[in-house]
Amino acid sequence: MEIVHYIDSTPLDLSKIQEIISLDKKLVLSDAAIERIQTCRSYLDLKTKSISKPIYGINTGFGALYNVKINDDNLQKLQENLVMSHACGTGDEVSSEIVKLMILCKIQALSHGHSGVQLAIVERLIEFYNNDIIPVIYEQGSLGASGDLSPLAHLALPLLGLGEVYYKNKKIPAEKLTQFFSWDKIKLQSKEGLALLNGTQFMTAYGIYTLLKAHKLSYLADVIGTLSLEGFDGRIEPFNELIHNVRPHNGQLKTAQRIKHLLKDSELISQDKQHVQDPYSFRCMPQVHGATKDTIRFVTKTFLTEVNSVTDNPNIFVKEDQIISGGNFHGQPLALGLDFLAIAISELGNISERRTYQLVSGHRHLPPFLIANPGLNSGFMIPQYTAASIVSQNKQYATPASVDSIESSNGQEDHVSMGANAATKCKKVVDNLQTILAIELFTASQALSFGKGKTAPFLESIIGSFRQKIPIVTEDRVMHFDIEKASEFIASLEIDHEELF
Repeated sequence: MEIVHYIDSTPLDLSKIQEIISLDKKLVLSDAAIERIQTCRSYLDLKTKSISKPIYGINTGFGALYNVKINDDNLQKLQENLVMSHACGTGDEVSSEIVKLMILCKIQALSHGHSGVQLAIVERLIEFYNNDIIPVIYEQGSLGASGDLSPLAHLALPLLGLGEVYYKNKKIPAEKLTQFFSWDKIKLQSKEGLALLNGTQFMTAYGIYTLLKAHKLSYLADVIGTLSLEGFDGRIEPFNELIHNVRPHNGQLKTAQRIKHLLKDSELISQDKQHVQDPYSFRCMPQVHGATKDTIRFVTKTFLTEVNSVTDNPNIFVKEDQIISGGNFHGQPLALGLDFLAIAISELGNISERRTYQLVSGHRHLPPFLIANPGLNSGFMIPQYTAASIVSQNKQYATPASVDSIESSNGQEDHVSMGANAATKCKKVVDNLQTILAIELFTASQALSFGKGKTAPFLESIIGSFRQKIPIVTEDRVMHFDIEKASEFIASLEIDHEELF
């Protein structure tokens, strides 16, 4: 029996999106969504026949060509030309995971019944999603202002039998889909090309992907940081709730509470300590990790608003009998959120690498570079180098894209968000964080092998599972493979939604 998600008026949240992805749910339009789409299209058809004045994007050119009136006989050609001319993406191909999220987000936006598209378009997009048909889309080309024009043009091309798609892991011309599925090519009606191209689904999909991963890595940063604390023979006092109740930032409180809970019944944490304080990278985990949690929560709110919004132009309001041209395609909220998120995520990597550095420095009871015979063996010297390199790269990626704007379309689009650039680099930051945390986990597991006593039961179980994949290092070996396996281990961990969201 197929597991189904109905596209209706119920807002999507991260938990629901994660569920759709992880359970590979098939999409089905609800009756209410079908009615909204058809009602809006019928209204638009009647409206265009009854009035002669220009309506932007329906019987006019686009952008700076808004004042060029298009004859009724050319309205279909106008929309097809729009899709073809705007498919100018370059760079690396967008991953299939993000393309599927783009399709989901576009379906969600069109289902509200304010875009004027025919039902066949939404149904075809659902067929794409359900059959894992992945349009070839490129990372570069969007300014994040008139919507994600170029990426969404590449998303729309296969509807017309143009462009390329991946189907059953093979790249094929989109026109072959009509043969495989006995489909007719979609004939675009008035406004439909614009409805497909206007929108923030490229930025939004990247943001949702990044946020899902950020929530998970934020949780794992707490777990891995606690393992490092144990390996470093750290103290528990900095996680006392009294400290945090007098500075009650939500993320700070949550982090301190989680770390203290993770340390329950630990032999190592209860041992007498010869030092009175730990370095900031251990002691200030609640303050640093917590600030990132608060940022993730803020950015999540922004993106969930966007996922459940209408972001094309013009918008059609049937009950009010109005077609209104505005700017819901402008990606400024997303651009600012993505830049903020990139900064916050990069800091989790920054403090993680500092803990790795402390662990290999030969302090406390630990040998230099965590190897029994240093000198002959370099041990964990270079994994820290690698982490430091990635951290530095993340700091560069954390430079905001949203502070830039370049005028386009002959000055008609004179302020743009650069949200697409913010999106692609934010993804790189969070992907990099996974590697940084993998190196810390690899290092912390080695440090714990020198400890006298056991850590907490839950943490012992994590280390036990980890060491099944990556054994203790007794002498030098090629650690590239260990780091790779550590990253795969992190990716494979499944965490309850209650912990994540």
